[in-house]
Amino acid sequence: MIGLTRRLAAEAVGSAALAAIVIGSGVMAERIAGGNIAIALLGNTLATAAGLYVLIVVFAPVSGAHFNPAVTLACGLRREMRLHEACAYIAVQIIGMLAGVLLAHAMFELPWWLPSTKPRTGAAQMLSEAVATFMLLIAIFGTRGRRVESAAAAVALVIAAGYWFTASTSFANPAITLARALSDTFAGIRMADVPLFVLGQLAGCLVASAFAAWLFGRDAPATTRDSTIAVTDQRGR
Repeated sequence: MIGLTRRLAAEAVGSAALAAIVIGSGVMAERIAGGNIAIALLGNTLATAAGLYVLIVVFAPVSGAHFNPAVTLACGLRREMRLHEACAYIAVQIIGMLAGVLLAHAMFELPWWLPSTKPRTGAAQMLSEAVATFMLLIAIFGTRGRRVESAAAAVALVIAAGYWFTASTSFANPAITLARALSDTFAGIRMADVPLFVLGQLAGCLVASAFAAWLFGRDAPATTRDSTIAVTDQRGR
């Protein structure tokens, strides 16, 4: 069993890296797309999916590669994590995401304090986040017990698809939603719209947790007690 400190370190670093990838690739894509939003979104999508795949493959054997309070909550609801572990995971995920935003701003010479003014509001946005989070969790729990590379690919691809088939571009993560509110860039969201997104994400999480428990059962193998991107053992076989 890997110690909690090491698992938290993996979650913090992975969360920071994911936020930096999402924000940084959005900045770069917007700068070089020449005003073409579709091209900018495509660049943001590809970088996010690629980065997410690598982060999951690297960190899943250590912490389960949650990087997402909705994922940790789902694991808690399935009684795969103790309460104090889940709370610690969520805390470091949020801190890591916020650090990732600062890192992205530093890399692109942006002010460290840059709250977003980009509106993302309405019932369609909330529904999109519920659907995106549902799809993400079903991809996670539906690939448990397989090679970590297969699970990572499923998660990366469902997020990439969500960028394009949802009205919200598939945040599917309360921590990164909050972090993106602090970046007035391509991937940003106005702070006033964060509660609506999080509400949709939590709804998607609850529905997906119940559905996955019924569809897949609760006995799928896991790498560690609280792993999410599960493989049959810690060597990924």
